[in-house]
Amino acid sequence: MLRSFEEALRRLKDENIRVTSQRKAILEFLAYSNEHPTAETIYQAIAGKFPGMSVATVYNNLKLFTKIGFIKELSYGDASSRFDFCTEPHYHVICKRCGQIADFHYPNLEDVEMAASKLTGYDVEDHRLEVYGFCPKCQAEIIK
Repeated sequence: MLRSFEEALRRLKDENIRVTSQRKAILEFLAYSNEHPTAETIYQAIAGKFPGMSVATVYNNLKLFTKIGFIKELSYGDASSRFDFCTEPHYHVICKRCGQIADFHYPNLEDVEMAASKLTGYDVEDHRLEVYGFCPKCQAEIIK
């Protein structure tokens, strides 16, 4: 589990993964973002620094970062995947209007995995909790 952008760069070097300027920019955007951006959001944010870069470069690096455990991919049906630099166990509250995602932590929900395993016989490896509602910005716009 990564704690910082600097730690991510060290780990890339330790694993002999080339730290290109584009790769570094993508990782930096993720590490310092308070949102859970899509690949397109990341591309739009950094494309100005890399005129020859394609959106495929962003997607390929996101696949790599997901594969090596640096980030989590959050997929929600037909909507574009979003990416989360925080890989420690936590949950998400999602705005039904604008799609904004906020993290929240709630203790003891890991017990759900143990109960599910006991009740079903499954070898449970993970779980995900999503709560839906309206973010403060959308609430204010709805009320107007």
